[in-house]
Amino acid sequence: MTGKHHLKRVAAPRSWPIAKKTSKWVAKPSPGPHSEEYGMPLIIVLRDMLHLADKAKEIRQILHEGKVLVDGKVRKDHRFPVGLFDVISIPELNANYRVMIGQDGKFKLVPIADAGMKLLKIVNKTMVPGGKIQLGFHDGTTMLASNDYHTKDSLVLKVPEKSIDQHLKYEVGSMAFVIDGKHAGTLGKIKDIRVIKSTTPNRVTISTPQGDFDTVEKYVIVVGRDAPAVDLGVKA
Repeated sequence: MTGKHHLKRVAAPRSWPIAKKTSKWVAKPSPGPHSEEYGMPLIIVLRDMLHLADKAKEIRQILHEGKVLVDGKVRKDHRFPVGLFDVISIPELNANYRVMIGQDGKFKLVPIADAGMKLLKIVNKTMVPGGKIQLGFHDGTTMLASNDYHTKDSLVLKVPEKSIDQHLKYEVGSMAFVIDGKHAGTLGKIKDIRVIKSTTPNRVTISTPQGDFDTVEKYVIVVGRDAPAVDLGVKA
């Protein structure tokens, strides 16, 4: 069980919704989308969250048969990394889920009806050979696009083809979701964006019916204008 493909459960990221003492080891994500901080191996979704099987061997068989899709594509690696806003589909069960962060800072699954949309935050832009613009997203994936989009904006893509359906601007008045910190899992409207000219992170004020709060800019993802553009299973 030990080696580069596993890590100790007690050392697993706090965002992983797993019991720490049921066994010593847990699968480590394969290289791919999502950092280890914001991603987890697919086996955790299928075994520990959906309880489709108790044993890793049984989960691997389910995947080998092509019964599980991530963002519209069949995935057969039980260690394939999945994370925030990914769409998990099991056609045989007519079930679709969006991976979200709960207020406890742990991943949770939200049942959804439409598995064809994926929300992504733009975290960087680069110019590639030929003068084309490449967008880099929060999950580590990239795509070529026009120069109309800016870092910190979000896009809603149709999956698996990755065509742009909506452009959500990072600006005051937009609906935002907080992914980390003590306000993780909270949905609200951006009330203020404060750019701090130092090494201190920029701050964002989020307004909710329960009151306003401040958080670090990198924890904020725009998810809509007056309402979330996709079903997040969270109310403002």
